[in-house]
Amino acid sequence: QVQLVESGGGLVQPGGSLRLSCAASGSIVRVNAMGWYRQAPAKERELVAIITSGGSTDFADSVKGRFTISRDNAKNTVFLQMNSLKPEDTAVYYCYSDIGTSNGITYRNLELWGQGTLVTVSS
Repeated sequence: QVQLVESGGGLVQPGGSLRLSCAASGSIVRVNAMGWYRQAPAKERELVAIITSGGSTDFADSVKGRFTISRDNAKNTVFLQMNSLKPEDTAVYYCYSDIGTSNGITYRNLELWGQGTLVTVSS
Protein backbone atom coordinates (compact mmCIF):
# COMPACT_ATOMS: atom_id res chain seq x y z
CA GLN A 1 0.00 0.00 0.00
CA VAL A 2 1.27 3.45 -0.93
CA GLN A 3 0.36 6.58 0.97
CA LEU A 4 1.19 10.27 1.25
CA VAL A 5 1.71 11.84 4.66
CA GLU A 6 1.71 15.62 5.01
CA SER A 7 3.01 17.91 7.71
CA GLY A 8 3.65 21.60 8.32
CA GLY A 9 0.31 23.39 8.31
CA GLY A 10 -0.83 25.83 10.97
CA LEU A 11 -1.69 29.40 11.82
CA VAL A 12 0.49 32.23 10.55
CA GLN A 13 0.14 35.99 10.38
CA PRO A 14 -0.12 37.81 7.04
CA GLY A 15 3.33 38.24 5.56
CA GLY A 16 4.64 35.18 7.35
CA SER A 17 6.00 31.90 6.04
CA LEU A 18 5.22 28.20 6.32
CA ARG A 19 6.79 25.09 4.86
CA LEU A 20 4.72 22.05 3.99
CA SER A 21 6.19 18.58 3.55
CA CYS A 22 4.73 15.44 2.03
CA ALA A 23 6.39 12.05 2.04
CA ALA A 24 5.37 9.08 -0.07
CA SER A 25 5.87 5.61 1.37
CA GLY A 26 5.06 2.03 0.49
CA SER A 27 5.75 -0.22 -2.49
CA ILE A 28 7.06 2.53 -4.73
CA VAL A 29 8.74 1.82 -8.03
CA ARG A 30 8.75 5.35 -9.38
CA VAL A 31 7.47 8.73 -8.24
CA ASN A 32 6.44 10.88 -11.16
CA ALA A 33 4.85 14.29 -10.59
CA MET A 34 4.38 15.60 -7.06
CA GLY A 35 2.48 18.69 -6.12
CA TRP A 36 0.10 20.64 -3.96
CA TYR A 37 -3.53 21.60 -4.37
CA ARG A 38 -5.67 23.65 -2.01
CA GLN A 39 -9.33 24.04 -1.25
CA ALA A 40 -10.77 27.06 0.52
CA PRO A 41 -14.25 27.03 2.07
CA ALA A 42 -17.00 27.06 -0.55
CA LYS A 43 -14.43 26.91 -3.37
CA GLU A 44 -13.22 24.19 -5.70
CA ARG A 45 -9.88 22.49 -5.25
CA GLU A 46 -7.19 24.25 -7.26
CA LEU A 47 -3.62 23.55 -8.26
CA VAL A 48 -1.04 25.47 -6.27
CA ALA A 49 2.24 24.06 -7.56
CA ILE A 50 3.57 20.93 -9.19
CA ILE A 51 7.02 19.49 -9.89
CA THR A 52 7.93 16.70 -12.28
CA SER A 53 10.46 13.97 -11.64
CA GLY A 54 12.89 15.97 -13.77
CA GLY A 55 12.42 19.11 -11.70
CA SER A 56 10.19 21.17 -13.99
CA THR A 57 7.72 23.28 -12.05
CA ASP A 58 4.45 25.08 -12.57
CA PHE A 59 2.59 27.43 -10.26
CA ALA A 60 -0.80 29.04 -9.96
CA ASP A 61 -0.61 32.69 -10.96
CA SER A 62 -1.78 33.72 -7.49
CA VAL A 63 1.31 32.23 -5.80
CA LYS A 64 4.06 32.93 -8.35
CA GLY A 65 6.96 34.76 -6.75
CA ARG A 66 5.82 33.82 -3.24
CA PHE A 67 5.77 30.01 -3.18
CA THR A 68 8.47 27.57 -4.22
CA ILE A 69 8.23 23.82 -4.67
CA SER A 70 11.06 21.33 -4.40
CA ARG A 71 11.54 17.61 -3.94
CA ASP A 72 13.98 15.14 -2.47
CA ASN A 73 13.85 12.17 -4.80
CA ALA A 74 15.92 9.98 -2.48
CA LYS A 75 13.26 10.40 0.22
CA ASN A 76 10.20 10.60 -2.08
CA THR A 77 9.33 13.89 -0.45
CA VAL A 78 7.98 17.15 -1.80
CA PHE A 79 8.14 20.52 -0.10
CA LEU A 80 6.13 23.71 -0.50
CA GLN A 81 7.78 26.84 0.86
CA MET A 82 5.18 29.55 1.26
CA ASN A 83 6.36 33.12 1.84
CA SER A 84 4.53 36.46 2.04
CA LEU A 85 1.37 34.63 2.96
CA LYS A 86 -1.97 36.38 2.52
CA PRO A 87 -5.35 35.75 4.12
CA GLU A 88 -6.59 34.48 0.76
CA ASP A 89 -4.04 31.65 0.99
CA THR A 90 -6.10 30.18 3.82
CA ALA A 91 -7.19 26.70 2.77
CA VAL A 92 -6.72 23.00 3.28
CA TYR A 93 -3.63 22.03 1.32
CA TYR A 94 -3.51 18.58 -0.23
CA CYS A 95 -0.43 16.77 -1.43
CA TYR A 96 -0.75 14.98 -4.77
CA SER A 97 1.47 12.43 -6.47
CA ASP A 98 1.49 10.20 -9.50
CA ILE A 99 3.28 7.03 -8.35
CA GLY A 100 4.25 3.82 -10.04
CA THR A 101 3.81 0.89 -7.71
CA SER A 102 4.20 -2.87 -7.84
CA ASN A 103 3.05 -5.85 -5.80
CA GLY A 104 5.90 -7.89 -7.21
CA ILE A 105 3.78 -9.12 -10.12
CA THR A 106 1.86 -6.20 -11.51
CA TYR A 107 2.99 -2.64 -12.12
CA ARG A 108 0.45 0.16 -12.10
CA ASN A 109 0.26 3.91 -11.78
CA LEU A 110 -1.72 5.47 -8.97
CA GLU A 111 -2.82 9.05 -8.41
CA LEU A 112 -2.72 9.62 -4.68
CA TRP A 113 -3.82 12.37 -2.32
CA GLY A 114 -2.70 13.22 1.16
CA GLN A 115 -5.12 13.71 4.03
CA GLY A 116 -4.87 17.50 3.85
CA THR A 117 -3.31 20.04 6.17
CA LEU A 118 -4.94 23.31 7.19
CA VAL A 119 -3.15 26.58 6.57
CA THR A 120 -4.71 29.63 8.19
CA VAL A 121 -3.38 33.11 7.49
CA SER A 122 -4.83 35.59 9.95
CA SER A 123 -3.82 38.30 12.34
